[in-house]
Amino acid sequence: MEHEEYGQSFAVTVTRVDGEWVVRAFDDDFSSLQTSVRAVRALRSEGPAFALLCVDDDYFVIVRPTPNGVQALLSDATMAVDDDFAAEVLTELDAEIPDLDPDELDDVDGWPDGDFELLADIGLSEEVLGVIADDEDLWPSQQLLRIAEELGFDEELLDVTGIDD
Repeated sequence: MEHEEYGQSFAVTVTRVDGEWVVRAFDDDFSSLQTSVRAVRALRSEGPAFALLCVDDDYFVIVRPTPNGVQALLSDATMAVDDDFAAEVLTELDAEIPDLDPDELDDVDGWPDGDFELLADIGLSEEVLGVIADDEDLWPSQQLLRIAEELGFDEELLDVTGIDD
C-alpha cells in the first residue's frame, strides 16, 4: 500500500439493507466522536449499522451506536496520549488514557482497547476481531479491510475507499 506522509484517512457507514451490505463515505474531520454517531444514526437502519474510521492510517475506530449508548473499538490506545480524537474514544469507553510520555510513543507497541464484541452479533467474533486488531503487520486501513472481508463487504469497502491492499 502506498502511503502519503500523513497516511490514508476515511470514514464510512456500514449497514445491511434487504440482506445487502451498503457502505457509504461521510465527511468526518475526526474532531468529535459525535460526527460518526450522528452519521450512523441518520441511516435509520433496522439492521446492524456502524462506522469504520481510519485516521491517517495511524489507527482505526469502529463506532456502533446502540439504544444504550455507544460501542466502540480503538485499534491503538497509545494514540490517545497525544491525539484528541483517540482520547475522546477512550473517554467514551470509560477507559484509561495510557500514562505514557509522548516522546516515548515510538518505542511502545500499541494495543487495542474497547468493545471487542461490538460486531459479534453479525458474524465477527471477539477473538477474530482481537487477532485482526493486534496484527502489527497491517496498516489500520488494511485491518479494516480484513474486518470487511470477514463480514462480507470488502468489495463495497474497496469501491468506496480505494484502499490499496
